[in-house]
Amino acid sequence: MNKIYWAGDSTVQTNDYTTYPQNGIGQVFPFFLKEGYTVENHARNGRSTKSFMDEGRLAVIKERIGEGDFLFIQFGHNDEKIMDPARYTEPFGSYKENLKTFIKAARDRKAYPLLITPLERRCYVEEHKLGPGEHGDYVAGMKQVAEECDVPLVDLNAMSRAALEEAGEVESRKWHMFFEAGVYPQHPEESRDNTHLRYEGAVKYSSCIAEGLKKIGGIYGDMVLDGIV
Repeated sequence: MNKIYWAGDSTVQTNDYTTYPQNGIGQVFPFFLKEGYTVENHARNGRSTKSFMDEGRLAVIKERIGEGDFLFIQFGHNDEKIMDPARYTEPFGSYKENLKTFIKAARDRKAYPLLITPLERRCYVEEHKLGPGEHGDYVAGMKQVAEECDVPLVDLNAMSRAALEEAGEVESRKWHMFFEAGVYPQHPEESRDNTHLRYEGAVKYSSCIAEGLKKIGGIYGDMVLDGIV
């Protein structure tokens, strides 16, 4: 049995009844996996590369991960919080160095790292057009690390931007925690959250990652069910 260990933030984390209807990408990703692969999701709300490591979460993964496993690394949303020194990282400095620490943790255990650029927010300026986005330097920094360390990368940022622009502002609301008051008994108030996901969005963006893995091919593509692309 091959395991996929996932390090990330609230867009990835596994949710429960207390945060319903929020879902995370890592929570639903097993839908796209062949038999013999499982996900162990270590992603947590609000974490950056820095706070994830400072809390010992990467150390836990390194203790558990083994030869032939995978480490999916997906950060950016909280690394960019410049007013929060507990989480902020400089996109072409400490962010890159932290990503390299994650990669080394996987390789030291003979596991396979994968970098995933941060999910785009619903930053519309027109019905089918997004603004420039907020993750640009972190996307670029991660791409530099992928090249410098020869690590496969899934550009979820670009894929999610394309999906959001194709769907449009109104249609894409169902992917995110964007809904009217009274829709969910567990979350009775109105929500205008353009970052966090509902089930439909988690599945949509998980399918993007699965498609990216198929394009990478080899041992990364082998884990994904046929027919994704």
